[in-house]
Amino acid sequence: MSTSSSGVVSDALPAPAPTLANVLYEKRGAIAYVTVDRPKVLNALNVPTWQDLRTAFEAAQNDPAVRGVILTGAGDKAFIAGADISGLAQASAIEAEQSSRFGQEVLDLIENLGKPVIAAINGFALGGGCETAMACTIRIAVEHAKFGQPEVKLGLLPGGGGTQRLPRLIGKGRALQLILSGGIISAQEAYRIGLVNEIVPASDLIPRAEAILSEIAANAPLAVKFALEATNKGMDTSQSEGLALEASYFGLCAGTEDKKEGTSAFLEKRAPQFHGR
Repeated sequence: MSTSSSGVVSDALPAPAPTLANVLYEKRGAIAYVTVDRPKVLNALNVPTWQDLRTAFEAAQNDPAVRGVILTGAGDKAFIAGADISGLAQASAIEAEQSSRFGQEVLDLIENLGKPVIAAINGFALGGGCETAMACTIRIAVEHAKFGQPEVKLGLLPGGGGTQRLPRLIGKGRALQLILSGGIISAQEAYRIGLVNEIVPASDLIPRAEAILSEIAANAPLAVKFALEATNKGMDTSQSEGLALEASYFGLCAGTEDKKEGTSAFLEKRAPQFHGR
């Protein structure tokens, strides 16, 4: 049994980290660090990289010692610059649809991980890179980061959820302007329209992501998990259906040991010791 600095008591042994070809996976404390590691091609996404991302995030999801994930790209030029165009150029219609569905499945895993995922955007986040960032819980970016969905310039449209997540994040009008023009926007504009949560100096990118996850990890794990689920599922329903969903999750939380511990600690004016059950 071990106790993290966030006050969470864990009875589980940490799971081994996977070894991957295109993605680096590292654990430090309660945080898993996932880095797309193809800097020579600006961390472009191809099928093996998508597969590695799925493996990495499945490892983080299944490891009870991991309380949150930071996703970034290798180097200082790109988070993920988009799809690997050389492979995409040769894809048939059927292959392209299959590739789109596979990428969507990986991003659904990231979005619904049950643990917060912070996109630490250290440069270009274009096409599939912008879509990957949008699947994350929170997005923070360096001052020189660039965002866009330029697929129409290649005779395509966004295939990794861009036509669905972008309007939900910034509104239909702004999303369509970006998608239909294929334009690239600055980090400052992305912040103004609500695509990113914060802009930070490059030296502060990972420390700021760590600080956010530390703040979240101080809270009850099941409450965090259910809050994520209620928000994500509620976005796809009417408000009345979302409110009913929220109430059901509120009831689930009320039946946990963490709720008893959290309320007792508050009344006793002490720090809670959450067990995630």
